Amino acid sequence: MAEGITVCLLVEGSYPYITGGVSAWVQELISALPGVSFSLFTISPKPGQTPRYALPANVVSHRDIVVNQKRVSRAGPRGGAAAFMNEVRALHDSFAARALPRLQDVIARVPPGYYPYKDSVRDPGAWEMIVSANSRHNPVYPFSDYFWAWKSAHDMVFTILGEEMPEADLYHAVCTGYAGLAGVTAKLRFGRPLLLTEHGLYHKEREMEIKRADFVKGYQRDMWISIYTGISRLCYGYADLVISLFEQNRRKQIEMGVDEDKAIVIPNGIDIPRFSAVAREKREGFHVGLVGRVVPIKDIKTFILMAKIVAGSIPNARFWCIGPTDEDPAYYEDCCALVASFQLADRFTFTGKADVRGYYSFLDVLLLTSVREAQPLVILEAFAAGLPVVSTRVGNVPELLDYDERFLASSKDAEKLSQAVRHVHDHPEEMRGLARKNREKVDRFYDKTRVFERYADLYRTLSRRS
Repeated sequence: MAEGITVCLLVEGSYPYITGGVSAWVQELISALPGVSFSLFTISPKPGQTPRYALPANVVSHRDIVVNQKRVSRAGPRGGAAAFMNEVRALHDSFAARALPRLQDVIARVPPGYYPYKDSVRDPGAWEMIVSANSRHNPVYPFSDYFWAWKSAHDMVFTILGEEMPEADLYHAVCTGYAGLAGVTAKLRFGRPLLLTEHGLYHKEREMEIKRADFVKGYQRDMWISIYTGISRLCYGYADLVISLFEQNRRKQIEMGVDEDKAIVIPNGIDIPRFSAVAREKREGFHVGLVGRVVPIKDIKTFILMAKIVAGSIPNARFWCIGPTDEDPAYYEDCCALVASFQLADRFTFTGKADVRGYYSFLDVLLLTSVREAQPLVILEAFAAGLPVVSTRVGNVPELLDYDERFLASSKDAEKLSQAVRHVHDHPEEMRGLARKNREKVDRFYDKTRVFERYADLYRTLSRRS
């Protein structure tokens, strides 16, 4: 094990304030390695959030920063503002040439407590860089639109670069983005290794959000996408080891610049005894469940539409949406209204946060309707508990479901999902055989004890490198 090691865990926009797959994984990682001391560095979109998890005893410190909240500089740049901005311009030139920028040259001029919000626009060379970039890329829209978008994006980067990071034996970022950038900054500042784990692909997730956002217009959209892609490339280039959950994402990371010998796969893991011990008891009717937060990314509305279709052909079907409803109250209200409009109120239940094992005991099929996932824990849990699964074709789900098109559908395809549910209903003996096969798969590949032992081994190996 990795006894006596201090790991700085860098997390963005999730743990310990948001429940869900990544947050649950972080909590389990920390809890599974009691001999490791964790210094938690979290990056949030807003202040004053209430933690949703109790921090384990081996979390020795926790610092949360709000990435879009300006700081007051307590120091100046080493060598002066002009020299600092020369390095920033060189950084942009490297990004434009798709080369790995020398971030260490920037970090060398940024002492902790220096935030170059003002210097980035007051320096004549910096101003010329902004003006010329606007002329090249943004000739149609007003300069003020481009300027404020540029400043907003860069100020958040400057906040990360100027933060005082905790010292540790190694740094472990749970995504690229601002958490990954903080990890690279700490690596360069302290000369310690950086481990990067990606559950999804951060830059692709941000790209999807930006393209759907009506308020991001013109070249601003391209600029934001370019920044997030550039930060990911930076993190890939500086990380000592990059971990993905499955081979498809590993290949994408390599295409983005990760050295092949530094890219490895460690899948998600679950507490197999906790879910395989569920006593299955057939309950009257046919029960269809979804486990997940009631938020747009889980696409609960497609689950409700699927329920409407299934209800027409399976009269005794009941539907259970199992998970927190308070993260996006407006979306939850929309979902309740949709249930009412479809006249499903007598057979559709929002349970709120609950122990899923009580529902795994009687559900006949688990649905996942998400528009984006990596390697969903709920599918592994369902397999361990003996449930068949129907899902949208997202992330690693097709591989988990053995690429069986009978149980897969495109995002938002409620009709295909309903056909798959009907197949489960009509073939109970086949589903029992499939359940046995999936239980064996989980036992073989997705035991969280072995997964976290691999992380302990990596912590020990990496901490000895410097």
